Amino acid sequence: MVIDILTVIIVCVAIFVGYLIGHALGTFRRERLWQQQLPEHRADAIARSRSVLAGNFSEQLAPYLPGFPFKPTECKFIGKPIDFIVFHGLDEKNVTGVTFVEVKSGKSKLSGTEKTVKESIENKNVRWFDYRVPDDLV
Repeated sequence: MVIDILTVIIVCVAIFVGYLIGHALGTFRRERLWQQQLPEHRADAIARSRSVLAGNFSEQLAPYLPGFPFKPTECKFIGKPIDFIVFHGLDEKNVTGVTFVEVKSGKSKLSGTEKTVKESIENKNVRWFDYRVPDDLV
């Protein structure tokens, strides 16, 4: 009976040691794979970051780029959720119309929020609101 208990203990210890060795090898392999893929992940992150920065830069420069259909001096940059509001006739101090402009580059598409803004404008769900700051705050 002593041999049976000793055998069970040895088997349990062997299983535990095998688990620890397997875990260590798995961790080592995963870490090595990550180190091999790291340059690719970094390059991808840098490319995406550059793309976002180029998009943001081109958004703000759009009124001065060839083919932009509005006067740059009548464009007011908003940024989010749309890029510009164009006040037609602002230069002559006689605004005759307002246009909302979203600038896109490459294959980018409207975001969900941008789509809802566009739909609200197309459905004429736009209004003017005059807010007065309370006198005791001025």
